[in-house]
Amino acid sequence: MTAAVAVTDLTKTYRALFGGAHEALSGLTLSIPRGAAFGLIGPNGAGKTTFIKVLLGVVQATSGEVTVLGGAPGDVPVRARIGYLPERMHLPAALSARQFLRSVATLKGLAPSDGELSRALERVGLANDGQRIGSFSKGMRQRLGLAAAMLGAPELLILDEPTDGIDPVGRVEVRQLLLEERARGVTLLLNSHLLSETERVCDRVGVLQRGQLRLEGTLDEVRRGATAFRARFEAGADEGALRAAGFVDGVFSGDVAALNEALDRARATGARLVALSPVERDLEQVLSEAMKEAS
Repeated sequence: MTAAVAVTDLTKTYRALFGGAHEALSGLTLSIPRGAAFGLIGPNGAGKTTFIKVLLGVVQATSGEVTVLGGAPGDVPVRARIGYLPERMHLPAALSARQFLRSVATLKGLAPSDGELSRALERVGLANDGQRIGSFSKGMRQRLGLAAAMLGAPELLILDEPTDGIDPVGRVEVRQLLLEERARGVTLLLNSHLLSETERVCDRVGVLQRGQLRLEGTLDEVRRGATAFRARFEAGADEGALRAAGFVDGVFSGDVAALNEALDRARATGARLVALSPVERDLEQVLSEAMKEAS
């Protein structure tokens, strides 16, 4: 099965009018499997928005190979299979939500019935579709943008800060929508500063820093990062001996081979192992550590 998104040695350089250049993406290689929920995380200026624009065909790569849904970014048949929610939406204030969705459907070459539009709005919690967009809150605008992105049952959803401005209850509802999309086989590419939401939705994560992919893998792989294990020994074990064996407050840092050697040293002191588990970090720690390593 081909990947939903595949980029190889992707570079994007912005050149200033009077000389100089800024490399927004530098030798980026990444493959996102079809049906995956991929979270792209990184600090401001890391290149995340540029990467998304390249996938959409809005920005041309300086060099490298880019394939989206088996085709080239910007190809009309490919673009028709992508749903996109930008971070900053400029919505027409005078239109109602229904009118806006119908205009988006027309641009996508769709002709939904009134009932289909009503269901699309109800799905994102905007049942009162006669209200003008100009009176919408930030959260309501985000919901409308999400409804527009999901029109036509796209195969790939690219969502830039999808829960920005949405209250905690609304985030749960949006999360459920995204899980429903995943259940029908949609590939998700999520860019969000709300890392807790990324952890709840995504099964794969990539850390982008200064245009380079610093870390990528399944959520479990990324959260484990530098290998560490938490061990629990039977009551009565000599804490000093355990520390000498390499277990500091029950945590051992090192690979599996080193762990087994440490366990042998601990057992030699009479300690009996009761439980052992890998230490997992949250995504905030992952991002913080990646940034320190890159500095």
